[in-house]
Amino acid sequence: MIGRKLGKVAPFVMALALAACGAAPQTPAPPTAIGAPIQSLGPGEGAVSIVAWDGYIERGETDKNYDWVTQFEKDSGCKVTVKTAATSDEMVALMSEGGFDLVTASGDASLRLVNSNRVAEINTALIPSWKTVDPRLQDAPWFTLNGKHYGVPYQWGSNVLMYSTTAFPTPPDSWKVVFEEMNLPDGKSNKGRVQAYDGPIYIADAALYLKAHRPELGIKDPYSLTRDQFNAALDLLRMQRKLVSRYWHNAIAQTDDFKNEGVVASSSWPFQVNLLKGGGAPVDSVIPIEGATGWADTTMLAVNPPHRNCAYMWLEHSLNPKLQGDLAAWFGSVPVVLDACKGNDLLGTQGCTTNGLDNFDKISFWRTPTFDCGDGTKNCVPYYEWVTSYTAVIGGR
Repeated sequence: MIGRKLGKVAPFVMALALAACGAAPQTPAPPTAIGAPIQSLGPGEGAVSIVAWDGYIERGETDKNYDWVTQFEKDSGCKVTVKTAATSDEMVALMSEGGFDLVTASGDASLRLVNSNRVAEINTALIPSWKTVDPRLQDAPWFTLNGKHYGVPYQWGSNVLMYSTTAFPTPPDSWKVVFEEMNLPDGKSNKGRVQAYDGPIYIADAALYLKAHRPELGIKDPYSLTRDQFNAALDLLRMQRKLVSRYWHNAIAQTDDFKNEGVVASSSWPFQVNLLKGGGAPVDSVIPIEGATGWADTTMLAVNPPHRNCAYMWLEHSLNPKLQGDLAAWFGSVPVVLDACKGNDLLGTQGCTTNGLDNFDKISFWRTPTFDCGDGTKNCVPYYEWVTSYTAVIGGR
């Protein structure tokens, strides 16, 4: 999973200068409205501050071969500082506090940040590599609104079913193994041996399962649930509560549970699967017949960033194919720049396929639930109710 140091990124600095129309002013023109995009760039301010998922912004401290920060700092003059966040809700809270330039937000947070005026529309013309972004992601609904772009796609992945190959000699084909009590192929009950994700957006996983197994509910979109559909998902999750040994949000803690605590099945990320398999653990993963939820993360710009020019430089750098491929190899994710899948020593020739590139059409990507059901009706359950209800489920209520 580990490889070479990042190559020089001086060409992107030149590209940004050209995009800024040559003689840029010393400071960017102020926006005409809250969150309105700037039209030109100035020189870097010397720093950029990013809220990110753990492992998303690496400078070689964990492994010297994974470093997409050091050379950027040298070429841009922008010192990178990172505040890691463990959950989407924590990211929203940090961006509400202010003082940060960028955030690598997942789809369950991105529109919340837009609607609360915490992030700004970006000018894609100031990001020369925008044209290299996977066309399937350029106008994705989890970070665009009314035709405006509120960030730059960064990486994506699926919430796979990770399982013990000891407990499952044949791969499980349904999420039923984590939702309903049963004896597993090893002859033992799944009670106390499965996990669930510690986040309100996991309600969508239950809804996706019900969409396949209870068609009478009429679920079309696991993020747009009527009251009856939402209540049915909660009932399933309350039943699952009796089976779950732990609600996970820390990836490393989950790998420890699979190695040492007898956990045999859970929703997970390719990162944990690759980490465990790389260490010789008897695990594998599958996307079951019901499909899967997934995350597509977007680097979003704060409304009043302290270092706007350096932030735009990072947005351009984030699309560098070498960075994209290295990050995909490190995190177990899929690049948003498809050229990154070719010729990356860390990722290998099959890395993108291994991390789920071909699963795109099977994934229901995280999106912030709202009253708007997307079909002209306004009677769907909004996210704040997902938060309170899932907290109650975890608490046994």
